[in-house]
Amino acid sequence: MPDHPVPRQPARTEAQAGALPVVAVPPPAAPRRRRFGETLTARAVLVTCTVALVSVLVTAIVAVPLAIRGAERRDQEALAAQARLAAEVLRTRLDRGRTADEERLIRQLRSQGIDAYLIRGGTADRAGLPPRVVQRVGQGRNVSARRPVDGRRALVEGRALPGGNGVVLSRASSPGLWRQVLLSLWLPLLAGLAAGVVAGLLLARRLARPIRVAATAAARLRAGDRAVRVPVEPPDEVADLAEALNGLAAALTTSEGRQREFLLSVSHELRTPLTAIRGYAEALADGVIEADGTAAAGRTMLAESQHLDRLIGDLLALARLEAADFPLEPAPVDLTRLAADAEPTWSGRCAAVGVSFRVESPDRPVPAYTDPGRIRQVVDGLLENALRVVPPGAPVVLAVRQTGADPAAGGVLEVRDGGPGLTDDDLAVAFERGALHERYRGVRKVGSGLGLALAAGLVRRLGGDITAGHAPEGGAAFTVRLPSDPYRIRTSA
Repeated sequence: MPDHPVPRQPARTEAQAGALPVVAVPPPAAPRRRRFGETLTARAVLVTCTVALVSVLVTAIVAVPLAIRGAERRDQEALAAQARLAAEVLRTRLDRGRTADEERLIRQLRSQGIDAYLIRGGTADRAGLPPRVVQRVGQGRNVSARRPVDGRRALVEGRALPGGNGVVLSRASSPGLWRQVLLSLWLPLLAGLAAGVVAGLLLARRLARPIRVAATAAARLRAGDRAVRVPVEPPDEVADLAEALNGLAAALTTSEGRQREFLLSVSHELRTPLTAIRGYAEALADGVIEADGTAAAGRTMLAESQHLDRLIGDLLALARLEAADFPLEPAPVDLTRLAADAEPTWSGRCAAVGVSFRVESPDRPVPAYTDPGRIRQVVDGLLENALRVVPPGAPVVLAVRQTGADPAAGGVLEVRDGGPGLTDDDLAVAFERGALHERYRGVRKVGSGLGLALAAGLVRRLGGDITAGHAPEGGAAFTVRLPSDPYRIRTSA
C-alpha cells in the first residue's frame, strides 16, 4: 500500500457494526374453528362412550338370559319342594279314592298358581299332562322338567308313590319374566354407561392436556420465544414429545446464535475491503493522492474488490449448495494429474512467501468420479487456508493416494501444513461456518470463515467426505475421500 494517507472512516458503534437485518416474524394464524368431533377430547369421549355402550349391550345380552335361567331355576326348586310336600301328604290316601283332603290340597295349590294332577295306577285323574310324564311317574320315577301342559309351556315336578301312584304339579312359565329381569338390570347398566362416559371425559382431558401444552410451546417457538420449555412427564410418549420440543428449542437457540455470529463475522469481512476501497476512492476524489501514486492506489482497490468478489462468490455458493439445481459436471478424473496441474500455481505462490511446497503422488493414475472444476476449487481453498497460516520455512503438502488396494474404491486428496495446527476442540467444529474464524480472529491470520464450510459442502455433494486432523508436519491435515462410483454423486445431488 502506498504511503499516502487514507482518510479514516467515522468510528462505528458496536451496535451499528453488529446490526443484523430484521427478520419479520409472521403473525400467528387465527385459531381455526373446530367442529364437534374434530378435537381429540371429543373423539376420545365418543370412542369411550361407544365402548361403554357396547360393553353394556354385551353385558345385557349375557346377563339377561342368565338372570332368567336363575329365576326359572328358583321357581323349579320351589315347585319341587311343593311336590315333595304334596307327595308326603297323599302317600297313603290315593288308594282310597278322591277324598276331602285331596280337594282341599288341590284348591290350596291352585290358589298359588299351581295345577295338581293325581295319578292312580298309572292313569292321571284328568287330561292335560304329557303322556310321557304320566308314564314315567306310573313307572315309579320322579320327573323334573319343562313341558307343555294344556298347550302352555310350564314347569313340571312329578313325584312317584308306591303302586303306580303319584302326584304331578305344574306351574306355567311367567310371561313377564324378561320384562322383570330387564327392569331389575336397567339401573346398573345405566350406571355403567354413565361411568364409562365420565371415565372417557377424564381420560380425554388427560390425553389432550400435554398435546395442548406442546402446541402452545410450538406456537411460542414460531413466534421467536426460544426460552420456552415443556415439562417432561409420563407417560413415555408424552415425555418423548416434550424432550423433542425442548431439544428443538435448544437447537434453534444454538443455530440462531451461530448464524448471528456468522453474520457479524461476514459483515466485518465485507466492511474491511469496502472501507479500503471507499478510503482510496475519497482520497482520489479529493486529490490527496498524487499522480504518481494513482496506479498503486488502483492496484490496492482492485485487490480489495477481488477479495470482496471472492467473499460474495463464496456466500452465493454456500447459499446455493443445498439447492437441487446446484451445477455439477461429474466425470472420470485422474487425481494424480489434478495435483500435477495445481503444482505450478501453488509452488510459485508458496515460494513468493518463503514456504516450501511439494506434491506427493504415486507413479500411476488414481481414478475418481467427480467434478474436476469443483474438486479443484476445494483443493485451492484448502491450500489457500494453509498458505495463510504457515510461517516462512514451513512446508505445505498436497498428497494423492488410493483409498485402498482396489482402484475402483476411489481416491484420496490430502492437504497438510507445518503451521500452528488445530486443537482437538477445533477439529470438532472445523467445518462449521465461521467457527474457526471467530476463535482465531486477532490471534492469527484468518479468512472469511466460509472456506472450510464451502469445501465440506462441495465434497458432500460430490459423494465424498472430508475430515480434519493433525499433520505429521506439525500443522493441520485435511483429507478428502472421493468415490469412483458415479451413482454416489447422483444420489447425493
